[in-house]
Amino acid sequence: MLRDTFDSVAERYDRARPSYPPALVRQLARAAELGPDRRVLEIGPGTGQLTRPLAETGCRLTAVELGLSLAAVARRHLAAYPRVEVVVGDFDRWPLPAELFDLVVSATAFHWLDPDARVAKTADALRPGGLLALVTTHHVAGGSLEFFARAQRCYERWDPATPPGLRLESADETATDLRELTRGARFEDVTVRRHEQDLPYSADDYLEVLLTYSGHLALDEPARRGLLACIRGLIESRHGGSVTKRYLHELIVARRAAG
Repeated sequence: MLRDTFDSVAERYDRARPSYPPALVRQLARAAELGPDRRVLEIGPGTGQLTRPLAETGCRLTAVELGLSLAAVARRHLAAYPRVEVVVGDFDRWPLPAELFDLVVSATAFHWLDPDARVAKTADALRPGGLLALVTTHHVAGGSLEFFARAQRCYERWDPATPPGLRLESADETATDLRELTRGARFEDVTVRRHEQDLPYSADDYLEVLLTYSGHLALDEPARRGLLACIRGLIESRHGGSVTKRYLHELIVARRAAG
Protein backbone atom coordinates (compact mmCIF):
# COMPACT_ATOMS: atom_id res chain seq x y z
CA MET A 1 0.00 0.00 0.00
CA LEU A 2 1.13 3.55 -0.69
CA ARG A 3 0.79 4.55 2.96
CA ASP A 4 3.47 1.99 3.85
CA THR A 5 6.10 3.66 1.64
CA PHE A 6 6.90 6.49 4.07
CA ASP A 7 8.53 4.17 6.60
CA SER A 8 11.27 3.26 4.13
CA VAL A 9 12.48 6.89 4.08
CA ALA A 10 11.95 7.87 7.72
CA GLU A 11 15.16 9.88 8.15
CA ARG A 12 14.64 11.73 4.87
CA TYR A 13 11.00 12.39 5.82
CA ASP A 14 12.20 13.92 9.06
CA ARG A 15 14.74 16.15 7.28
CA ALA A 16 12.66 17.23 4.31
CA ARG A 17 9.03 17.54 5.30
CA PRO A 18 8.09 21.11 6.28
CA SER A 19 6.94 21.89 9.79
CA TYR A 20 3.47 23.30 10.34
CA PRO A 21 3.00 27.08 10.66
CA PRO A 22 3.41 28.19 14.28
CA ALA A 23 0.17 30.20 14.06
CA LEU A 24 -1.72 27.02 13.18
CA VAL A 25 -0.23 25.18 16.15
CA ARG A 26 -1.14 28.05 18.46
CA GLN A 27 -4.71 28.04 17.18
CA LEU A 28 -4.98 24.32 17.82
CA ALA A 29 -3.53 24.60 21.32
CA ARG A 30 -5.95 27.40 22.19
CA ALA A 31 -8.99 25.63 20.75
CA ALA A 32 -8.24 22.46 22.74
CA GLU A 33 -7.07 24.40 25.82
CA LEU A 34 -3.99 22.20 25.89
CA GLY A 35 -2.09 21.83 29.14
CA PRO A 36 -1.12 19.22 31.73
CA ASP A 37 -4.75 18.26 32.39
CA ARG A 38 -5.47 17.39 28.73
CA ARG A 39 -5.30 13.92 27.22
CA VAL A 40 -4.44 13.84 23.50
CA LEU A 41 -4.43 11.12 20.85
CA GLU A 42 -2.45 11.74 17.66
CA ILE A 43 -3.03 9.53 14.64
CA GLY A 44 -0.13 9.14 12.20
CA PRO A 45 2.49 11.41 13.79
CA GLY A 46 5.21 10.44 11.31
CA THR A 47 8.46 11.61 12.87
CA GLY A 48 6.71 14.08 15.16
CA GLN A 49 6.48 17.32 13.18
CA LEU A 50 3.27 18.26 15.02
CA THR A 51 3.82 16.08 18.09
CA ARG A 52 6.76 18.11 19.36
CA PRO A 53 4.99 21.48 19.66
CA LEU A 54 1.95 19.76 21.17
CA ALA A 55 4.17 18.00 23.72
CA GLU A 56 5.55 21.38 24.78
CA THR A 57 2.11 22.23 26.24
CA GLY A 58 2.62 19.51 28.87
CA CYS A 59 -0.37 17.43 27.77
CA ARG A 60 -0.51 13.64 28.06
CA LEU A 61 -0.16 12.45 24.49
CA THR A 62 -0.45 9.03 22.87
CA ALA A 63 0.73 8.92 19.24
CA VAL A 64 -0.20 5.91 17.09
CA GLU A 65 2.19 5.47 14.15
CA LEU A 66 2.00 2.72 11.53
CA GLY A 67 5.72 2.67 10.64
CA LEU A 68 8.40 1.21 12.88
CA SER A 69 11.13 3.46 11.53
CA LEU A 70 9.00 6.61 11.65
CA ALA A 71 8.04 5.79 15.24
CA ALA A 72 11.70 5.30 16.18
CA VAL A 73 12.60 8.77 14.87
CA ALA A 74 9.61 10.29 16.67
CA ARG A 75 10.63 8.65 19.96
CA ARG A 76 14.13 10.07 19.54
CA HIS A 77 12.76 13.58 19.16
CA LEU A 78 10.29 13.16 22.02
CA ALA A 79 12.63 11.58 24.57
CA ALA A 80 12.54 14.74 26.68
CA TYR A 81 8.76 14.51 27.12
CA PRO A 82 7.90 11.72 29.58
CA ARG A 83 4.16 12.29 29.15
CA VAL A 84 4.33 11.35 25.45
CA GLU A 85 4.03 7.73 24.30
CA VAL A 86 4.60 6.65 20.69
CA VAL A 87 2.79 3.39 19.91
CA VAL A 88 3.40 1.36 16.74
CA GLY A 89 0.08 0.29 15.31
CA ASP A 90 -2.51 0.61 12.57
CA PHE A 91 -5.14 2.98 13.97
CA ASP A 92 -7.87 1.23 11.97
CA ARG A 93 -7.22 -1.88 14.11
CA TRP A 94 -5.85 -0.26 17.28
CA PRO A 95 -8.06 -0.94 20.32
CA LEU A 96 -9.23 2.29 21.90
CA PRO A 97 -8.36 2.66 25.60
CA ALA A 98 -11.14 2.93 28.15
CA GLU A 99 -10.15 6.47 29.14
CA LEU A 100 -11.48 8.97 26.62
CA PHE A 101 -9.42 11.76 25.06
CA ASP A 102 -9.93 15.52 25.11
CA LEU A 103 -8.39 15.93 21.66
CA VAL A 104 -7.85 13.59 18.71
CA VAL A 105 -5.55 15.11 16.11
CA SER A 106 -4.25 13.88 12.77
CA ALA A 107 -1.91 15.91 10.55
CA THR A 108 -1.74 14.97 6.86
CA ALA A 109 -2.71 11.39 7.73
CA PHE A 110 -6.49 11.17 8.17
CA HIS A 111 -7.02 10.43 4.46
CA TRP A 112 -5.05 7.17 4.86
CA LEU A 113 -7.58 5.78 7.37
CA ASP A 114 -10.53 3.55 6.51
CA PRO A 115 -13.09 6.03 5.09
CA ASP A 116 -15.99 3.88 6.29
CA ALA A 117 -14.85 3.87 9.92
CA ARG A 118 -12.59 6.86 10.64
CA VAL A 119 -15.27 9.36 11.68
CA ALA A 120 -17.02 6.92 14.01
CA LYS A 121 -13.79 5.65 15.56
CA THR A 122 -12.36 9.10 16.25
CA ALA A 123 -15.69 10.12 17.80
CA ASP A 124 -15.62 6.98 19.97
CA ALA A 125 -12.16 7.99 21.22
CA LEU A 126 -13.36 11.42 22.40
CA ARG A 127 -15.25 12.52 25.47
CA PRO A 128 -18.47 14.42 24.71
CA GLY A 129 -17.41 17.95 23.83
CA GLY A 130 -13.89 16.84 22.94
CA LEU A 131 -12.27 18.02 19.72
CA LEU A 132 -11.23 16.31 16.52
CA ALA A 133 -8.53 18.37 14.76
CA LEU A 134 -7.38 17.55 11.23
CA VAL A 135 -4.46 19.32 9.59
CA THR A 136 -4.32 19.08 5.80
CA THR A 137 -1.54 20.09 3.42
CA HIS A 138 -2.21 21.11 -0.18
CA HIS A 139 0.27 22.08 -2.87
CA VAL A 140 -1.22 25.18 -4.47
CA ALA A 141 -0.37 27.67 -7.18
CA GLY A 142 2.17 30.25 -6.11
CA GLY A 143 5.88 30.60 -5.66
CA SER A 144 7.79 29.63 -8.81
CA LEU A 145 4.77 29.35 -11.10
CA GLU A 146 6.70 28.88 -14.36
CA PHE A 147 8.75 26.07 -12.85
CA PHE A 148 5.71 24.06 -11.81
CA ALA A 149 4.13 24.47 -15.25
CA ARG A 150 7.33 23.28 -16.92
CA ALA A 151 7.80 20.45 -14.41
CA GLN A 152 4.45 19.02 -15.43
CA ARG A 153 5.98 18.00 -18.74
CA CYS A 154 8.53 15.94 -16.79
CA TYR A 155 5.69 14.12 -15.05
CA GLU A 156 3.82 13.55 -18.31
CA ARG A 157 6.96 11.97 -19.77
CA TRP A 158 8.01 9.79 -16.84
CA ASP A 159 4.80 9.01 -14.96
CA PRO A 160 2.11 7.57 -17.27
CA ALA A 161 -0.58 8.13 -14.63
CA THR A 162 -0.19 11.93 -14.93
CA PRO A 163 -3.22 13.62 -16.52
CA PRO A 164 -2.19 15.81 -19.47
CA GLY A 165 -2.24 19.54 -18.88
CA LEU A 166 -2.63 19.26 -15.10
CA ARG A 167 -1.94 22.52 -13.24
CA LEU A 168 -1.93 23.50 -9.58
CA GLU A 169 -5.06 25.23 -8.33
CA SER A 170 -4.94 28.45 -6.35
CA ALA A 171 -5.55 28.44 -2.60
CA ASP A 172 -8.95 30.04 -3.24
CA GLU A 173 -9.90 27.06 -5.40
CA THR A 174 -8.65 24.46 -2.91
CA ALA A 175 -10.59 23.11 0.06
CA THR A 176 -11.11 19.81 1.82
CA ASP A 177 -14.55 18.22 1.50
CA LEU A 178 -16.04 18.36 5.00
CA ARG A 179 -19.24 16.42 4.34
CA GLU A 180 -18.14 13.33 6.24
CA LEU A 181 -17.90 15.48 9.38
CA THR A 182 -21.04 17.58 8.83
CA ARG A 183 -23.56 15.06 7.51
CA GLY A 184 -23.70 12.78 10.56
CA ALA A 185 -24.63 13.29 14.19
CA ARG A 186 -21.24 12.54 15.75
CA PHE A 187 -19.65 15.98 15.30
CA GLU A 188 -20.80 19.59 15.36
CA ASP A 189 -19.36 23.12 15.20
CA VAL A 190 -17.00 22.33 12.31
CA THR A 191 -14.59 25.20 11.60
CA VAL A 192 -11.72 25.69 9.15
CA ARG A 193 -8.74 28.01 9.47
CA ARG A 194 -6.32 28.33 6.56
CA HIS A 195 -2.59 29.10 6.53
CA GLU A 196 -0.31 29.54 3.53
CA GLN A 197 3.48 29.39 3.53
CA ASP A 198 6.08 29.75 0.77
CA LEU A 199 9.22 27.69 1.20
CA PRO A 200 12.41 28.02 -0.89
CA TYR A 201 14.25 24.91 -2.10
CA SER A 202 17.60 24.29 -3.74
CA ALA A 203 17.58 21.57 -6.39
CA ASP A 204 18.92 19.02 -3.88
CA ASP A 205 16.38 20.00 -1.23
CA TYR A 206 13.47 19.91 -3.66
CA LEU A 207 14.37 16.43 -4.90
CA GLU A 208 14.70 15.28 -1.31
CA VAL A 209 11.19 16.42 -0.43
CA LEU A 210 9.82 14.80 -3.60
CA LEU A 211 11.32 11.52 -2.40
CA THR A 212 9.08 11.62 0.67
CA TYR A 213 5.85 11.51 -1.39
CA SER A 214 4.20 8.15 -1.87
CA GLY A 215 3.56 8.60 -5.59
CA HIS A 216 7.23 9.28 -6.31
CA LEU A 217 8.40 6.40 -4.11
CA ALA A 218 6.01 4.03 -5.89
CA LEU A 219 7.48 4.72 -9.36
CA ASP A 220 9.81 2.09 -10.75
CA GLU A 221 13.48 2.99 -10.50
CA PRO A 222 14.10 4.02 -14.17
CA ALA A 223 11.02 6.26 -14.19
CA ARG A 224 11.91 7.82 -10.85
CA ARG A 225 15.50 8.49 -11.97
CA GLY A 226 14.30 10.04 -15.22
CA LEU A 227 11.71 12.22 -13.47
CA LEU A 228 14.18 13.52 -10.88
CA ALA A 229 16.84 14.23 -13.51
CA CYS A 230 14.30 16.16 -15.58
CA ILE A 231 13.22 18.25 -12.58
CA ARG A 232 16.80 18.90 -11.47
CA GLY A 233 17.67 20.04 -14.98
CA LEU A 234 14.81 22.53 -14.94
CA ILE A 235 15.77 24.00 -11.58
CA GLU A 236 19.43 24.32 -12.44
CA SER A 237 19.15 25.48 -16.07
CA ARG A 238 15.98 27.60 -16.05
CA HIS A 239 15.50 28.79 -12.47
CA GLY A 240 18.93 29.71 -11.13
CA GLY A 241 19.27 26.66 -8.90
CA SER A 242 16.31 27.27 -6.58
CA VAL A 243 12.51 27.35 -6.58
CA THR A 244 9.77 28.35 -4.14
CA LYS A 245 6.83 26.10 -3.33
CA ARG A 246 3.53 27.32 -1.83
CA TYR A 247 1.71 25.19 0.71
CA LEU A 248 -1.84 25.62 2.00
CA HIS A 249 -2.52 24.11 5.42
CA GLU A 250 -6.03 23.80 6.80
CA LEU A 251 -6.83 23.39 10.48
CA ILE A 252 -10.21 21.66 10.60
CA VAL A 253 -11.74 21.41 14.07
CA ALA A 254 -14.98 19.60 14.98
CA ARG A 255 -16.56 19.06 18.39
CA ARG A 256 -17.88 15.67 19.41
CA ALA A 257 -21.61 15.95 19.91
CA ALA A 258 -22.96 15.19 23.36
CA GLY A 259 -25.43 12.60 22.11
